[in-house]
Amino acid sequence: MLALSRKKNEAIIVNNNIEITILEVKGDQVKIGVTAPKEVPVYRKEVYVQIQEANQEAANAEGMAGLKNLLG
Repeated sequence: MLALSRKKNEAIIVNNNIEITILEVKGDQVKIGVTAPKEVPVYRKEVYVQIQEANQEAANAEGMAGLKNLLG
C-alpha cells in the first residue's frame, strides 16, 4: 500500500485519468472528491463488497438451477 500525506485542496492522480482530491478535514473524518471517466466505476468499499457478495450468490443460484435442470 502506498501511503501519502495530503492537505485540503491537494490531490493525487491515478492511472493518468483519475484524480482524488481532499475536500475537507474535520476531526477524524476526511471528505474526498473523485474525478474519473464515466466508464470507471467508483464505489465505497462496503458497497463494493455487497455488490460482489450479491453477484456471487446470484452466480451460485444460477449454477445450482442449471445443475438441477441437467439432472432432471
